[in-house]
Amino acid sequence: MQSLTNLKAVLEAGGASISSVIKTMCFLSDMANFTAFNEVYTEIFGTECAPARSCVEVARLPKDALVEIEAIAFVNKQ
Repeated sequence: MQSLTNLKAVLEAGGASISSVIKTMCFLSDMANFTAFNEVYTEIFGTECAPARSCVEVARLPKDALVEIEAIAFVNKQ
């Protein structure tokens, strides 16, 4: 899923990784797509230490995207 690939790239550019994510907010244009989204999400984040997550359906996303993901990550700069 492109949104998760983009998220990984942004995290890496900032010196973080997927394992740095502590919370996600996922916006889906149609909750009927949740099962497919969840399969890909689980492939990326796993199930052992997955971040806290909220998923909501929205009427429309920018550029008619199907999914948008907001993530909060912790990066220890010490």
